[in-house]
Amino acid sequence: MKTYSAKPTEVTRSWYVIDASTLPLGRLSTAVAKLLIGKDKPMFTKHIDCGDHVIIINSDNLVVTGKKETDKIYYKHSGFPGGLRETPLAAQRAKDSTQIIIHSIRGMLPVNKLRDARLARLKVYTGSDHLHEAQKPELINLGEVK
Repeated sequence: MKTYSAKPTEVTRSWYVIDASTLPLGRLSTAVAKLLIGKDKPMFTKHIDCGDHVIIINSDNLVVTGKKETDKIYYKHSGFPGGLRETPLAAQRAKDSTQIIIHSIRGMLPVNKLRDARLARLKVYTGSDHLHEAQKPELINLGEVK
């Protein structure tokens, strides 16, 4: 019996829609990362990008648990002395809530040459409307917040 290795020409990509207001940020991010990598497919091969396209809607209604709204800090450095900028999650949500989700999912993807291509297949929208109706995406219900 031979080991199966997927070829780039054999990969078929599906489109999925996920509502960000149904799950906490971490659970949402792990589920989306698994879809982007393609781990849920039987043809998964580590060195071939087998993942699907994922559309996330309602990023403004993102759910976080505990005191993360005030205690979670995003850091950005300009490269110059004293150039460290700190932004709490609440301020980042007011500024651009899509970046919170993208940052979280990016951290859950493997750091290799496929990461940028996988992130390019992630689309995040603040409202419930998106621009990908022509692709006929399938709505995935990952569960309600407990």
